[in-house]
Amino acid sequence: MFEATDPNALQLTSDGQLRHFLTTEGLPRELLTEILDTADSFVDMSQQQVKKVPLLRGKTVANLFFENSTRTLSTFELAAKRLSADVLNLNINTSSTKKGETLKDTLMTLEAMHADMFVVRHADSGAAHFIAQHVTPNVAVINAGDGRHAHPTQAMLDMLTIRRHKGDFAPLTVAIVGDILHSRVARSQIHALRTLGAGEIRVIAPKTLLPRHIEALGVKVYTDMAMGLRDVDVIMMLRLQKERMQSALLPSESEFYKLYGLNRDKLAYAKPDAVVMHPGPINRGVEIESEVADGPRSLILDQVTNGIAVRMAVMSKAMGGQMAQRGELSQEEQA
Repeated sequence: MFEATDPNALQLTSDGQLRHFLTTEGLPRELLTEILDTADSFVDMSQQQVKKVPLLRGKTVANLFFENSTRTLSTFELAAKRLSADVLNLNINTSSTKKGETLKDTLMTLEAMHADMFVVRHADSGAAHFIAQHVTPNVAVINAGDGRHAHPTQAMLDMLTIRRHKGDFAPLTVAIVGDILHSRVARSQIHALRTLGAGEIRVIAPKTLLPRHIEALGVKVYTDMAMGLRDVDVIMMLRLQKERMQSALLPSESEFYKLYGLNRDKLAYAKPDAVVMHPGPINRGVEIESEVADGPRSLILDQVTNGIAVRMAVMSKAMGGQMAQRGELSQEEQA
């Protein structure tokens, strides 16, 4: 676990532009909306014959994944390449960090290769913040998931998916269902939904998978699936984070599915036009039944497509903020 710092002291430039993207917590609505607007312009790029723009041409993006995630790594790599960046994927399992080299030493080595951006995924909460504190001023850091803390690009691709299908956030009732306790995705979703003005945010989970004082985040808590899903507009299922559970918090997966897995019967409690989401990978028959996951109300594949666009938007804005910051510094030096 890394020591916590004020994220916005690191995330934003002096004039409020994005410098690093570490968490959705505390970022202004205007900035989150700008990210969504920029991502919107990238969504249809996959339909074009030429799928690249030159926004990061000449820049090098290093993907530092200390924790496995094929989906997240793939979408970040594709996003960087569509922005015309050069991409370096660090194979952590065979890297010198496995031979005792410290994280800070690894960063210094990569900086010596003149990388311009680090996309970081780490099992320890606060790792991305630590890296953002110690990189040179001309390097941008994107958090691709750190421990139980945050997964801001996942939250933003979820926000884009909701906005493209539901429009304004204000009238919406959104339910987040499953392993709230261990989920960095849930925390980032809650902060983003609150900032963007969602009408009501609910969390639904067994008591053993609810963090203490979760109500302080401005959510309504339900332990009964039928009550929690009643008249909701958006259902955001979560993956059961079995690898982060340190004790037996559930009697069994089958019992969890019986009470909290999303099937057609439980979906019927939501509004008739309610949509279903899941960050993936899906544990079918544990969190959600295949008929719902693959059904007409599922936006799961849309989330994957939107993930590329959101990551393109975040990377381009963070790099733009870094360039603006360097411009400010040079003007100050000349003055």
